[in-house]
Amino acid sequence: MAASANTPIRIGIVGYGNLGHGVELALAHNADMRLAGIYTRRDPATVQPQGASAAVHRVGDLPAHAGAIDVLILCGGSKDDLPLQSPALARHFNLVDSFDTHPRIPEHFAAVDRAAKAGQTSALISTGWDPGLFSIQRVMAEALLPDGDTYTFWGKGVSQGHSDALRHVPGVAGGVQYTVPVEAAIEQVRSGTRPRLSTRQKHTRECYVVLKPGADADAVRQAIVAMPAYFAEYDTTVHFISAEELKRDHAAMPHGGFVIRSGHSSKAAKHVMEFSLKLDSNPEFTAGILVAYARAVWRLHQAGQFGAKTVLDVPPALLSPHDGAELRRRLL
Repeated sequence: MAASANTPIRIGIVGYGNLGHGVELALAHNADMRLAGIYTRRDPATVQPQGASAAVHRVGDLPAHAGAIDVLILCGGSKDDLPLQSPALARHFNLVDSFDTHPRIPEHFAAVDRAAKAGQTSALISTGWDPGLFSIQRVMAEALLPDGDTYTFWGKGVSQGHSDALRHVPGVAGGVQYTVPVEAAIEQVRSGTRPRLSTRQKHTRECYVVLKPGADADAVRQAIVAMPAYFAEYDTTVHFISAEELKRDHAAMPHGGFVIRSGHSSKAAKHVMEFSLKLDSNPEFTAGILVAYARAVWRLHQAGQFGAKTVLDVPPALLSPHDGAELRRRLL
């Protein structure tokens, strides 16, 4: 039986890395949802869920379980997983994904939209905090302050994509990369002066690297700082550390950032809007967003709104487990 007002929304997790772990944790805080199953490309016997009762299956088992899942939360990567998984699964399941390759969002949306409309499902793509919550703030800020400029800063936090890139440099045994906003640039923006800032002026990058035995530190450093599209456009600092230091000091995945809009409503009146996040765990916070939007997706599907959506299309009230009367009384 599908979820109703009195039965929990049945959630399937596809992929059980850091984000999948976070989704399992988030579901424990949402009484109107329950975990229907974890789906992985690994041998299910090797996967240890945090909840003792969580069932683990192979991804290939999904078609046989379609009647037991209300919404899938896809926790794979944006480079290789989601461009294939989201359209394929949207033909048969309601789903939420966190596709975050900004330039490719329009083509990803189109592919998922075709599949979801063909299957009469509802699918929300590119959910998280950027794209996601930051996207909503940018749209609101431009609408409320048409005469203005919007600035997005990320960090200080671990960039998973950039960390993966530096780990592929020859001679690197392990490492992480932190994106760090330049404080002077943030203060300029907050002052309302609407500065023109280059990529290099807004962020720096700090790399903490463990070398392989015999690796040339200078060659590794040069390969990192000269890497196009990742480090060459930034002032990048490389610190060489031991494997023990990496595990001890850099195992957490903090992140965050700011969206700031600076503008004028008249020559005499300037305004600054700001939305910020400071996160101890990027994947756990992102997972909470995915779970809230899974609730919205289920409600959209019940209302017959098939096809792809983004966070820009979803009313905030659909994210909450509370009804409209409660939200108006307590939060409006």
